[in-house]
Amino acid sequence: MDEMMREVEAFPGAIGVTHLRVYDSLAPDGLAGGSPHMHFACSEAYLVIKGQGFVQTLSSTGFREITLRAGSMIWFTPGLIHRLVNTDAQLEIFAVMENAGLPEHGDSVLTFPSKYLQDEDSYRQSASLDSAELTPGDQQDAARKRRDLAVQGFQILRAELEKGSLENFYQQAACLAQSKEPGWRKIWEAGPMKTIQRTGTFLNKLNLGTSDYLNEGRVFEIPIDPEHELRKLGMCGTLRPYLPEGALVTGSAERQK
Repeated sequence: MDEMMREVEAFPGAIGVTHLRVYDSLAPDGLAGGSPHMHFACSEAYLVIKGQGFVQTLSSTGFREITLRAGSMIWFTPGLIHRLVNTDAQLEIFAVMENAGLPEHGDSVLTFPSKYLQDEDSYRQSASLDSAELTPGDQQDAARKRRDLAVQGFQILRAELEKGSLENFYQQAACLAQSKEPGWRKIWEAGPMKTIQRTGTFLNKLNLGTSDYLNEGRVFEIPIDPEHELRKLGMCGTLRPYLPEGALVTGSAERQK
């Protein structure tokens, strides 16, 4: 096998990128869009490429709405609860996630009402779409029910925040995620952390006036076929993950001109 065929590479900065078509079905409060949720260890950015909408957020500083249109870019840090709203049924976004591999392995929690956050089994029963018994139609129904339940919890949290804080939700969420920490740490150390540390190696070589590592520059590509792709149901819409499960990309030989 060609040497280049054996090479693999993460996205720059070990990020994850997903093309997102935001759900346009109505939630119980009359707004169309995705499932409110938050992340534990990863910041996230939205780059809007089409359509209009807004993001509703909850944090220790209160409730906020941020308008989205083509060209908008926003990002938020772990702990910020966010909900995508699709106002024209056209909203499409590139979602950029820090620490590729962690989001794909559960670095998030939906804002379900408190009774669904008591333990991992209770949460999983309402959050998971992975049952082999679910048909594609059943999965779509389950995704809507999951979204609606998260919106219900979001409204409860918004009311609670006006009276006090989000501490009860944060504590329940942290307890749900605690058992995943060892696995997340291994993914982070083997992928994102290692990728970022590589920069230190390159800077050390430059400090010594060494250029040999520059001979290893390569190009990588992920082929796409938008007209025939099978999209995945996500929390906020249908997804085209460019690197499924935080995988690395295998390089291919460059064409000779």
